[in-house]
Amino acid sequence: MPAPMPEARHPNAVRLELEPGGVVHTNLSGAAFSGDWLWVAGDEACAVERLRRLDPVGPEALRFGQAHTFALADLLDLPGAPDDEADLEGLDEVDGWLWLAGSHGLKRRNAKSGREDADNARRLARVKLDGNRRLLARVPIELRDGVPHLARTAADGRRAARLKGDAEDNQLTRLLRDDDHLAPFLEIPGKDNGFDIEGLAVLDGRRLLLGLRGPVLRGWSLLLEIAVEAHQGHLELVPLDAGERDGVRLRKHFVQLGGLGVRDLHFDGDDLYILAGPTMVLDGEIRLLRWSGARRVLLDNRQPVRFEPALPVLGELPHGPGCDRAEAFCEVPASLAGATPAWLVLYDAPGAQRCAEDGAVYGDLLRRL
Repeated sequence: MPAPMPEARHPNAVRLELEPGGVVHTNLSGAAFSGDWLWVAGDEACAVERLRRLDPVGPEALRFGQAHTFALADLLDLPGAPDDEADLEGLDEVDGWLWLAGSHGLKRRNAKSGREDADNARRLARVKLDGNRRLLARVPIELRDGVPHLARTAADGRRAARLKGDAEDNQLTRLLRDDDHLAPFLEIPGKDNGFDIEGLAVLDGRRLLLGLRGPVLRGWSLLLEIAVEAHQGHLELVPLDAGERDGVRLRKHFVQLGGLGVRDLHFDGDDLYILAGPTMVLDGEIRLLRWSGARRVLLDNRQPVRFEPALPVLGELPHGPGCDRAEAFCEVPASLAGATPAWLVLYDAPGAQRCAEDGAVYGDLLRRL
């Protein structure tokens, strides 16, 4: 059994003052820092929120507030309607860009208490794809009077762009429709072990890792490695190995997470940290694992498929019945963490102990021992 992290985890050490009832509040699914500023995303919105570091008001170690919402429709030419859910699941900030990924997955309606059985059966048969779910994009971050803003076009000429495609497909899903492992799962909703992106980590300025919550195949989870470049206002898939005009555009890395799916990814130097949890709708174990030297391995690798069978489990994170699902994980900047490096963990469906009466929600700090 993996060891818990009672000494390293500081529960409710980070206070987030979000707008009650706003587009991002109790459905936190992605986080990234720009210095003292925190970006967060929710899986039921089509927006990103920026939070400012504030002085603590209680026992918390870090406090963020003065939330400002950036609607994606103001930044990108979206494939769907401005209010169509993007199901944002992955954020990463690298070299002045905020990268973001939607789940790309279908969703199934759920049964509801008090409904007739026949009505609930019809609900469970309904599967749909929101117009903005198949979104993979980068947006420039520019400083204005020391405050980071997301911009459609930055003053230095950088432009926001998304992977070329429409509300039904983009270049990634079209590529996967011929994939032996993943093609059958594109038509299965994410919460049914279908195709579901939940982790995003940037290898370099053009190469990305996408972590899949599903499918999990005979206990093996998947990381997809792709490369993108801006072209005529869009991002386009390009060969992973620069200089190879007709080279490989997708590499699959099978990782052993004990049957769990990826919930988030984060690079720390050469090491890749993986937050893992159940692929289905279950109140199951949530673990943090480390792939030592992953960045070096990935940059040197030329194989289209590879397996990483033994990743050490660093510990488990708490979960509750229908609540406290750890879904966002990122490193805290040294200027905020202090002498001991730390990670921030945020929870979807936070339990009562993570919710303040004034509407604030709390996340955890993981101190590196």
